[in-house]
Amino acid sequence: MEERTLKEILQNHAPKLPLPTKKSEPYRYFDIEKLLGRQCKWTKAQKTAPKQGKSLEITDGVLTRIPQNVEVTFSEERELFSEHFDPLYFVSHALSQEVITLEFKTDTVLNIEHKFEEKGALRAYRLVFKVAPNVSVKIIERFVECGSQESVVLQGFDLFVGRDARVEIIKEQTLGNDAYVPIHSNFIKVEKQASVKLFTFDFGDGSGLELVDAHIGEEAQVVAKHLLFAKSSAKRGTVSRLIHDAKGARSEQVAKNILQDGARGIFDALIEITHNGAGAKAHQNSSAVLLNDGAYMASKPQLVINIDDVEASHGSTIGELDEDQLFYLRSRGIVYEEAKKMLILAFANEIIDDVSDKAVVEAIHLAFERAYYGEGQLECIATCHNCEDMVLGER
Repeated sequence: MEERTLKEILQNHAPKLPLPTKKSEPYRYFDIEKLLGRQCKWTKAQKTAPKQGKSLEITDGVLTRIPQNVEVTFSEERELFSEHFDPLYFVSHALSQEVITLEFKTDTVLNIEHKFEEKGALRAYRLVFKVAPNVSVKIIERFVECGSQESVVLQGFDLFVGRDARVEIIKEQTLGNDAYVPIHSNFIKVEKQASVKLFTFDFGDGSGLELVDAHIGEEAQVVAKHLLFAKSSAKRGTVSRLIHDAKGARSEQVAKNILQDGARGIFDALIEITHNGAGAKAHQNSSAVLLNDGAYMASKPQLVINIDDVEASHGSTIGELDEDQLFYLRSRGIVYEEAKKMLILAFANEIIDDVSDKAVVEAIHLAFERAYYGEGQLECIATCHNCEDMVLGER
């Protein structure tokens, strides 16, 4: 199969859609032109009949396993949000062979495992989550690299949350230096008095982006919390837009970033309160710890407010570990490296411990420890080789 650059593939299969450049705001800090120049191959994924299992499993963009209690449909029709800020949101829709749709009509806890096994390939697929009114849903996503070096993944979800529904989405992704590069472009629409909590945990020395476009309805709420630990030469982070377009809409966004070696962290986040957003409350904060001189944080929290009757704040801090805290720990007989690790773990735990599911918290702690230490204090119970028991909260 002939390899071509990613840019050539996208231009050939989605010729009418614009591609991002280094001047495109969502990709300003990401080095998108280098990614578009990567050599890869693209073919239609070969569908197989999915098996039954405890979790929903997607391998190289193909649904391979479905739990008994989950209703899944496939469609070639796409419900697009025409004003999405990310060009690759539209490209990922255009290249997806079909949309995988999950409708939640009763309270549900769902584990989703995304596996990537194909080397040097482009894979694009979309998930749609539709949550009925007054329903509570928890979705736990884990992304597993199984030999997919030099691949590119254009993926994401479209989430539609009915009135008074409650949704929690937890995403964990650890990338090695030679792993696939993921661009996750997501759209969220939250109806009246509903709530969404989104947690993203991004670890390792591979590059990738999480892009979120959320629209918050009347008296609805979105809480987004992001933890990033990047090392080596990774370029990794979150680009988001949260729009309050109805009375009493609320949002809270917190990002904590730990950067090592020559890694670059990205937090480019906009909160917009429109003329319809009277009584809105919006709070946004990014903090970063740089572990050495070569690490870099691109932090750009932004507020656009078009009405007076609101409560809003935003802020950003970038610095090193607190020398006074390090001195205090060392004065208690703790060696420097251990004291440093204790402060880093405490910083990370402020996000990890906000997750409501204790089994998931334990799994995220394990993933963070492995990324930071190179090993975990817990015994791993999940592999990428047909293991039924996912590390993220199987019951």
